[in-house]
Amino acid sequence: MGRTFTNEARRAQIMRAAIDTIAEVGYAKASFARITEKAGLSGPRMISYHFADKDELIHEILMHVFTAGAAFINERVEAEVTATGKVRAYLEANLQFLREHPNDMAALTEIGPHLRTATGRSYTSVSAQELSVQSLEKLLAQGQASGEFRDFDLRSMAVLIRGAVDGAARRLRDEADFDFDAYTAEVVTTFTLAVAR
Repeated sequence: MGRTFTNEARRAQIMRAAIDTIAEVGYAKASFARITEKAGLSGPRMISYHFADKDELIHEILMHVFTAGAAFINERVEAEVTATGKVRAYLEANLQFLREHPNDMAALTEIGPHLRTATGRSYTSVSAQELSVQSLEKLLAQGQASGEFRDFDLRSMAVLIRGAVDGAARRLRDEADFDFDAYTAEVVTTFTLAVAR
């Protein structure tokens, strides 16, 4: 049986409440009871009706945040015609998404240490970054192939760029007076100069 619009809306409401609860109290304390209260639901059974267990809810949250982030970033990157424009758009869009979704980022940070691979191993920050690093390598390789970028090690540059984005997420969460606009401007300038021929 397919999901109805009402069911989808309820699932979205629960995921939003779960994200906000995890961001506020941490993964371990984000019980169905707390999520129920945050969502304004009548009882935890409403969550169980829509999600088999906490693992399914967490999986759906991850998919939701990653999909939303990817769509936001890719739209801006694809709108650019030059490799430099694409790198600039990648950085600006990533940093803008972080700024506009602080609870989503805090929830992902909380969830991360509790995730397991199919073999039961813990995810690491390196494994979490890998898909982004690989897509950045492709983008940078295109810039080198077109002659717009200088010769540099693609993986090293991709890791550096990803590290700058991830570093901003931590600062945004932990440093109340962090000048995010200045950081964004400096990161964009630094990396557009770093890759330029």
